[in-house]
Amino acid sequence: MIIETLVMLIYSVALILILMYAIAQLNLMFNYISAQKTTINAPLFNLNNSSEIPYVTIQLPVYNELYVMERLLNNIALIQYPKDKLEIQVLDDSTDNTVATTAAKIKTLQATGLDIVHICRKNRTGYKAGALKEGLEIAKGEFIAIFDADFLPQPNWLNHTIPYFKDQHIGVVQTRWGHINRNYSILTKVQAFALDAHFTLEQVGRNSKNHFINFNGTAGVWRKECIVDAGNWEGDTLTEDLDLSYRAQLRKWKFKYLENVETPAELPVVISAARSQQFRWNKGGAENFRKMLKRVLVSKNISAKTKIHGILHLLNSTMFLNIFIVAVLSIPMLYIKNEYAHLKSYFIVMSFFVISTIIFFVCYWVMYKNIYGAGIKSFLKYIALFFTFFSIAMGFSLHNSIAVLEGHLGKRSEFVRTPKFNINTLKDSWKGNIYLKNKISFNVIIEGVLTLYFAFGMYSAFVVGDQGGDFGLFPFHLMLFLGFGFVFVKSLNSKVK
Repeated sequence: MIIETLVMLIYSVALILILMYAIAQLNLMFNYISAQKTTINAPLFNLNNSSEIPYVTIQLPVYNELYVMERLLNNIALIQYPKDKLEIQVLDDSTDNTVATTAAKIKTLQATGLDIVHICRKNRTGYKAGALKEGLEIAKGEFIAIFDADFLPQPNWLNHTIPYFKDQHIGVVQTRWGHINRNYSILTKVQAFALDAHFTLEQVGRNSKNHFINFNGTAGVWRKECIVDAGNWEGDTLTEDLDLSYRAQLRKWKFKYLENVETPAELPVVISAARSQQFRWNKGGAENFRKMLKRVLVSKNISAKTKIHGILHLLNSTMFLNIFIVAVLSIPMLYIKNEYAHLKSYFIVMSFFVISTIIFFVCYWVMYKNIYGAGIKSFLKYIALFFTFFSIAMGFSLHNSIAVLEGHLGKRSEFVRTPKFNINTLKDSWKGNIYLKNKISFNVIIEGVLTLYFAFGMYSAFVVGDQGGDFGLFPFHLMLFLGFGFVFVKSLNSKVK
């Protein structure tokens, strides 16, 4: 009974932590709903008055972006802002032939009168954070706008963001990500779904109550003074954006989130690219939890509620570890439940995962209907998308749990950037991309084994106990089977260097 007790204890703790996270999401949902009814009047720069137009530097950190580099530069050249108040820095850490083609394109743009410079480092020290820091040292702008290579801001983007910096306490203005290839595949649809939840419920829910939010690495603007005051960019985590965001807000800088300003971008279309992105985000989140937990707890500048939301925010990625624990232990728990009849009441009380799922279902519906509208057809589409998203998210739980554990244990790893493909329509293909290689990792093999494991879980529903089976966990095991199966099969097709 010792092993059974240990399994039950670990399973219960993981379920309780997931429930706590779900309750926090529910609170953010109510904050989000409340924010939709609130009109906030903020002081704004009048950009029609030349004396109020500040100097802006746009930084474009890039690394081996063969397929999107020309698109990026053509788009940035369309930005509407006085040329005598705008500088563009191409922070190019590339190691392939794009260095030469980028230099030629920049020379062409310079001939049009655009103040654009090509900055190439001799090494990638600090990765993206190092490139941003080096560019900042010579940046002319009072404000620093940052765009990754796959982002396509509208020409009037600076006119919608820069005015908010009239408030001297605002250190960052962040905009909402859009998705130019949302409907390309099931993979892009679930990624868009997850990101939409973050950029509505979470960012608005936290920002509207002055809780900590994060600059999302791109599609936002920093006040240069804020970056310097917070200690500048640091490359000791894989999510330098989250790191600097917390250090800045601990220094009492305010962040402004603009849900109504959308910045389109390209989602990863190959699962290997999504895996590398997920790994970096989740490991970086865990690294920042280690780095920031004590600072948040001892800070006298923030409320207890903001501290709670901050800690849960930093623990976002750790939820994958809890989900993976619950998933793996759910099959032994099925047998324990049917072996020890006197524990039946315990299992009723411990049905937290169902409660958590319902909370997530309600929260994400609020987000979905605000974007796509309500109605029966919309709701039915939402149901299908939600359970597809939930299944695939659980299918990523092993991969992301490894990232989280490495982050919490302090294991350092290289910054692996997400490859871009210039995929906009269903006719576009990612095949032949030079940044892909065929190599199956051991983790993928384990995901294949787990697919079979959860198939066994579904089979177990028919044979456990003496009452004709137990189907309470069958839907859960079905989603796990489909999620891990999807990730396993898709991962066999592509890999990222």
